[in-house]
Amino acid sequence: MVRVALHTISPALKKDIDRLEELWSEGLALFGGPYLAGGVFTAVDAFFAPVAFRIQSYGLQMSPISMAYAGLLLNLDSMKEWERDALAEPWRDASHEVGVPAVGRVIADLRQ
Repeated sequence: MVRVALHTISPALKKDIDRLEELWSEGLALFGGPYLAGGVFTAVDAFFAPVAFRIQSYGLQMSPISMAYAGLLLNLDSMKEWERDALAEPWRDASHEVGVPAVGRVIADLRQ
């Protein structure tokens, strides 16, 4: 896993972030949180788990409510285990390795 400082936020990325904000705010408000469908982790939260890692990796700034929800996901034991396993993985996907410099600058490489 790496941490990347993006060169810029493209209009397409901004649109995606705005849509996430809308979906997450709506779910949390409608069902009372702390998860998107209420008090327990469900499939909808599992769907967004990788998104929480992307928010962290790219240092995306979102509303306090969305950042708290992403943080909640990132602090789940299962997510911490997933991250530990990913950090220990020696295999690298070449397409991801060459793609990062096109969008930002690696400011931290946490992999072994």
